[in-house]
Amino acid sequence: MTLLRTTIRSVFIFNARKYSSNLQTKRPPKILITGGLGQLGVECAKFLRGKYGRDNVLLSDIIKPTTEVLNYGPCIFADILDFKGLQKIVVDHRVDWLIHFSALLSAIGEQNVPLAVRVNIEGMHNVIELAKQYGLRIFVPSTAAAFGPDSPRNPTPNITVQRPRTIYGVSKVHAELLGEYYFYKFGLDFRSLRFPGVISSDVPGGGTTDYAIAIFHDAIRKGRYECYLKPDTRLPMMHVRDALRALSEFLEAPNEQLNRRVYNVTSMSFTPEELADRMVKHLPDFQVTYKPDSRQEIADSFPQVLDDSEARRDWNWKPQVDFDELVKLMVKDVTEKITANGF
Repeated sequence: MTLLRTTIRSVFIFNARKYSSNLQTKRPPKILITGGLGQLGVECAKFLRGKYGRDNVLLSDIIKPTTEVLNYGPCIFADILDFKGLQKIVVDHRVDWLIHFSALLSAIGEQNVPLAVRVNIEGMHNVIELAKQYGLRIFVPSTAAAFGPDSPRNPTPNITVQRPRTIYGVSKVHAELLGEYYFYKFGLDFRSLRFPGVISSDVPGGGTTDYAIAIFHDAIRKGRYECYLKPDTRLPMMHVRDALRALSEFLEAPNEQLNRRVYNVTSMSFTPEELADRMVKHLPDFQVTYKPDSRQEIADSFPQVLDDSEARRDWNWKPQVDFDELVKLMVKDVTEKITANGF
């Protein structure tokens, strides 16, 4: 056992030196983002380009980017199911860090389980083997959906039973365990954050918590919203600003500070009814009705409150956007987006 621990430590130290070589030479990391045209990718690229430079953050996807996205910085085609294609990208662009956003979210994944398995699980196999082969630091987001109905829901601690009931949640537990295995076995610098529902002005991407985005779009465009969850369904949430800051701070945290490879992070928890009450202060004529559908069962298996005390302790995580500020930002940002797009 002592020999095994010594070997693991030696491998990790060797890889850690490789990972930090760009810092020693003061060269900013070259970052590849997969699934870059989803909910978080474009905003993440903007955020990281502000820190590391426009050409050091490479967005990738299988979707054609808009002119606006191309104006922000480089965006290339990348299929996460094509391992050789990924190898070529890493070599040609001298990639140091890999942020793997490609995934089918909870509600969409339940509609096409075979595709979710291919994208969420086979794709994960490819990117983690790629990271091992080229000594990359790899970040793979996890989710509150990685927990299940057998997990304590309020609060949900960092380490507890995980038996999710969606293919999205199952694939994220698989990613967490595989990443930790590669860390202990090969010294791979794998990092993951279990995000709550992430709220931004972008169009919803098919997650169960996305009512908290759709409600703003419908409220501003129509003055009303029909919610697919019960009014008292409490779920953990976070504004995209805090999500991106958490990702960036976690990626930059020294390895010696990290007692785990996977951490819970959160900002707040609220119900649809509580959110609607806050929105009425800004949109007095707004009305909401409730018609729960199949997504209610998924939501009932999610945590109500995530315990992120370990992230706060180990790398000083602390959210900045509170509930009132989130509502204020969303009303402003969604209004501006709808006005700019003309609908």
